[in-house]
Amino acid sequence: MILRSVEPLATVAATCPLGAAGLPECTAAVTPLTGLAAANSSGEVAGAGEGGEMNREYHCWYSPRMGRDMELLVFGHAGAKVLVFPTRDGRFYEYEDLRIVDALAPRILAGELQLFCVDNAAHESLYCFWRHPADRIRCHIQYEEYLLNEVLPLMASKNPHPVTIAHGLSLGAFHAVNIALRHPHLFQRICAFSGRYDLTLAVECFQDLFDGYYDENIYYHTPTHFLPGLACDWRLSALRQQAITLVIGEADPFLHNNLHLLQILGDKGIDAALHRWEGRAHRGYYWRRMAPLYL
Repeated sequence: MILRSVEPLATVAATCPLGAAGLPECTAAVTPLTGLAAANSSGEVAGAGEGGEMNREYHCWYSPRMGRDMELLVFGHAGAKVLVFPTRDGRFYEYEDLRIVDALAPRILAGELQLFCVDNAAHESLYCFWRHPADRIRCHIQYEEYLLNEVLPLMASKNPHPVTIAHGLSLGAFHAVNIALRHPHLFQRICAFSGRYDLTLAVECFQDLFDGYYDENIYYHTPTHFLPGLACDWRLSALRQQAITLVIGEADPFLHNNLHLLQILGDKGIDAALHRWEGRAHRGYYWRRMAPLYL
């Protein structure tokens, strides 16, 4: 099923220089958890793999950054923490519905992985086409702030494991790659399936999500745009310590975008692996098989 792994390609010209405005300071850290645990409404099943049952927790709290209740599911009791992003139309329970949790069950029960499956904000941000594009990207930034200041502290409070993995499917792959490349000190691994990493691209039936509009916020949230000009030694050093895995179908319309990202990473001295699968490989049947191989 897997055709080959592609090595990083050669040169790509740097585009525009990266200033300080769009990326956090090099000393940025996760905001400590303050009062969030008490505000959570959670339901827990079993303990740390008690009786061979998988720990499953539901959490919901009002997010001041999103202005609404945000939900998530936790699977497992220990191991590397995996921040899981759903597809464009998926919810926090999509990973479970697609039976990918089942596919990873042996490793979850063994305490190797703990999944934190977050909810979606695509239809109020990137895919909210009645909003002006500038407002779409600002709402996306609020979603990132929610993740950084509410979800990651929850993960840290529940699990001290030193490894955090950003992982996603389709649009979720964009979220995983974008947040981990922007905040490399917070993520040790990236595992992204079937993603596009430039939302301004129009390919086949997929449109430019910003309708031709472009600003600094879009630039700093487009990995293939901001990476070529990245010159922060601290951030580049952190990126070079990450383990990055991209998986894409040979017939996926965003294969070339994945190759472009791989080339840019290679030019920056950042190791990454790209695995190409037969066909489009852009649905649950394939992701269910990819997860045990690459996570």
